[in-house]
Amino acid sequence: MNRALRSLVILVPVVALAAPPLLADVKTHDRTSVKFEGFLGRMMGMFGGKAAKEGLEGTVAVKGSRKASFNDSTGRIVDLSEEKVYELDMKKKTYTVTTFDELRRRMREQEEKAAKENQKEQPSQREEQQKPQKEFEVDFDVKDTGQKKQVAGYDTHEVIATVTVREKGKTLEDGGGIVMTNDMWMGPVIPQLKELSEFEMRYWKQLQQGVGTETISPEQMAMVIGSFPGIKSAMARFAQEGDKLQGTALDTTTTFESVKSKEQLAESQQQSSGGGISGMLAKKMMKRDEPKARSTVFTTHHEYLSIDKAVDANDLAIPSDFKEKK
Repeated sequence: MNRALRSLVILVPVVALAAPPLLADVKTHDRTSVKFEGFLGRMMGMFGGKAAKEGLEGTVAVKGSRKASFNDSTGRIVDLSEEKVYELDMKKKTYTVTTFDELRRRMREQEEKAAKENQKEQPSQREEQQKPQKEFEVDFDVKDTGQKKQVAGYDTHEVIATVTVREKGKTLEDGGGIVMTNDMWMGPVIPQLKELSEFEMRYWKQLQQGVGTETISPEQMAMVIGSFPGIKSAMARFAQEGDKLQGTALDTTTTFESVKSKEQLAESQQQSSGGGISGMLAKKMMKRDEPKARSTVFTTHHEYLSIDKAVDANDLAIPSDFKEKK
């Protein structure tokens, strides 16, 4: 994967590959947002709150093995050497410390929890897991739309990359699967930004997750993968196909969609009908829509507003007037 692509968005998947030492400093001003749909949206209600859904502006700085992200309400400092994450409450002026070991434990718990919740929402998933393991194929497609705009002072053009995970030997419509769509505004190669992506690669490798994003937390990513394992394959394939893209993505919207197989869709429709009037009333009371073959899992947006080479020591430090909350 070319290094320019690794920095294309904060959401870009990172694979567990060895990365060269970080050599440069970088500081960015960004705008990010994430929206979870369906039962994941309900489960994720405990994370992020209103600000995460509507979008946040903040700064991200990287120097050596330390990275700091701040906005008006929260902050996070990740130290790869210490294997610790510092979570800051900017309003209360407090912080908590979490070790990587603790994060790994939480990720395992959240992945298991999400898998169980998914089985409750979709009973057919339990039956699928009891059948012989399916083989999957992953398709990759890239299109340049010809559209252009300026982002963070750079000229960019729009590129849409799509990754499809489907059952081997079947079409997506027949066998179901996962679709990952990346709508990217690609600018020139910006060397400083590769440091952000190199850092993310090292971070997720040390967490033993393999793929991850900056837009959502490790616990949230574990819940996503627990609910939709195919997302991990989609992200890994997207990383592998990076050489097909040139430049750096400065504005990216990424959407993950789940596609039911014909069999799953028919079963969902049958369950939704619920047997006459009683089923219709139940559906109305629970405010459930008619089952669809294709549904959005979550959508993220990331846009660089400015990019700077200078990183001050204060950009990476816990403010002196903050107190640790234990």
